[in-house]
Amino acid sequence: MRKLWPNLDREDGLDTVLEVPIPEEMFLSGDSSKSSKTLCTNVKAWVRPHVDRSPPSPIGRGAELQLMLGVIGAPLVPLPVQAYKSTLIRDMKEDPIEVSMAKYIVQQYIAASGGEQALNEINSMYAMGKVRMTASELPKGSGGGGGGHGDGTNGKKARKCSGAGEMGGFVLWQKKPDLWCLELMVSGCKISAGSDGKVAWRQTPWHQSHASRGPPRPLRRSLQGLDPRCTANLFANSVCLGEKTINGEDCFVLRLDAEAATLRARSSSSVEIIRHTVWGYFSQRTGLLVQLEDSHLLRIKSAVQESVYWETTMESLMEDYRPIDGVNIAHAGRTGVSLFRFGETSDGHTRTRMEETWTVEEVDFNIWGLSMDCFLPPADLKEEKEGGDVGGVAAAAAATKSARPPFRVQPAVARIGLSQVAAVDVDESDSTSSSSSEDGSQLLPHQ
Repeated sequence: MRKLWPNLDREDGLDTVLEVPIPEEMFLSGDSSKSSKTLCTNVKAWVRPHVDRSPPSPIGRGAELQLMLGVIGAPLVPLPVQAYKSTLIRDMKEDPIEVSMAKYIVQQYIAASGGEQALNEINSMYAMGKVRMTASELPKGSGGGGGGHGDGTNGKKARKCSGAGEMGGFVLWQKKPDLWCLELMVSGCKISAGSDGKVAWRQTPWHQSHASRGPPRPLRRSLQGLDPRCTANLFANSVCLGEKTINGEDCFVLRLDAEAATLRARSSSSVEIIRHTVWGYFSQRTGLLVQLEDSHLLRIKSAVQESVYWETTMESLMEDYRPIDGVNIAHAGRTGVSLFRFGETSDGHTRTRMEETWTVEEVDFNIWGLSMDCFLPPADLKEEKEGGDVGGVAAAAAATKSARPPFRVQPAVARIGLSQVAAVDVDESDSTSSSSSEDGSQLLPHQ
């Protein structure tokens, strides 16, 4: 991952530290793709303080890039996560067998991830990695949703939307309690999302900064093997459905449904979230989370025509677990998405498949000097009143009544600014605040 960008104005000047590292593959000499050229053009524009900060948008792949970033970029889990306390075996006897089994599996998962003590000692976390996203659109009349089980293409070949895929990098910061911030840049477009514990927000190049409806919820990407404590908290109130083999691994299946009150809080007058369910597949051999799956169905209401339904199913497979300070963290995986649109007439039915492969390059815990200002929402944040909390689906649907989103995406104006972490002298940690304000290294709020 490339973290530095050369000074474009002075050869003897210092390099610029990129807030979101960029994969080295984007800079290979043999890579002459339009994606790489666009990326270099955009980064140059961001670094130069005196140039016009409106770089040209990607040609031909704008709609697919917008849809992929909106759906896969920063989705949230179905419901708020409460702190989970270990349950004694004698207390489990009072619960139904499905609930007792789920609690026992969660206990085994905590032990496999590193143990209660190791997880409780984590107060903050930093992760950095790279992603590759691809999309394909299945032909009309290719069948229903079904959560991505079975292709139903009737022999018709899917149209690949984004060629070899769009590459990028991400940086994730987390801090107790319920604070997180994600920055993701793919092919020159940057999205940001976060939570200050009171409101979860999202900022994209094509949509005004907005707050998610309902109470703040954790980032789904954190549950993809990066945050075992949050994963255990999420499935603490789940039920065990049985067993299933995933990628050759025998797993226990836990299921959790969002409550009706949570769904109503996330819905609006124009968008109704009908259901949102999450499944966790835990290895019987290792106790670790092998696959995370969730599916939600929403209805977009219209006063002039029939309602349109969107069903989104995401399946994330976690791989390459490695211990970091005694805690097992997944360092690779892939997420498959099936986005099915139906309603109106059968000619309007479409299904889009997306896939993200990701690797984690760096992980660290208990970050010294991680400022609370890192998690402040943007200054122009406005509560989303009509869009509903449906990720990129509602944004695409609101922008167009056709089966596909609009074909132009304006890349984000990424700010090459100060570090996320304030300067800290370990020997004088008590005076962190004063020293940070004196040298000006404290993080400024996101704008």
